[in-house]
Amino acid sequence: MEADSNENYLSATPTLDYQSDEVQAFMADLPLTASIEEKAFWIYHKVRNHFLYDPYHLDLRPSQLKASVVATKSRAWCVEKAVLTAACMRAVGVPTRLGFGIVKNHIGVEKLTSYLKRDEIVFHGFVDVFLNGKWTKCTPAFDQRICAMSGVEPLDWNATEDSLFQAFSSNGRFMEYLHFYGVFPDVPFELMHQEMFSYYPHLFHEQIETRPFSFHFDAGITEHLKKN
Repeated sequence: MEADSNENYLSATPTLDYQSDEVQAFMADLPLTASIEEKAFWIYHKVRNHFLYDPYHLDLRPSQLKASVVATKSRAWCVEKAVLTAACMRAVGVPTRLGFGIVKNHIGVEKLTSYLKRDEIVFHGFVDVFLNGKWTKCTPAFDQRICAMSGVEPLDWNATEDSLFQAFSSNGRFMEYLHFYGVFPDVPFELMHQEMFSYYPHLFHEQIETRPFSFHFDAGITEHLKKN
């Protein structure tokens, strides 16, 4: 890891605001005497299982897609879970990067695709973690409850190999990655808006706030994209 990587991937940011009261409260029961690796595993499992995975309420606004905001919720979508995981791990001295890709789920997504009008789920979030001298990817999105309902095992992560592919259930394939955008020190908000606007333009006509589905975006970023 290059000399400047520690600063790039350990620093708090406006999004990964781990010094906030909300994130610190979320981590209050972290075992202080645990090793750095044990703390990382604890954070991964707590974020994975504490929040019910909810892809029906998406908010792309920088003011809302912050670790401190996510920490107060009971439901969260994949990018929110990745943001909080990355922030908490940085708080205990573990370098992290945010990764994003395009995925296709094959179980229980009929309702979601009816809103997105596409099979592809754009900007699925995961976390790249530096432990024991190497980077590995982990996916804290799918909690134990949602996995049980889908008939798949929750993804585990051991810091020695990537944990991305929740690939099979008794009925076949569960999820596949179609494209990787790469890894970033923080959320690339303009790229996220650009890609979602490209795939789901119908969601950007106006802010959507209904009980079954909501979608919010940054109007300034979106207007800039429309002009370019």
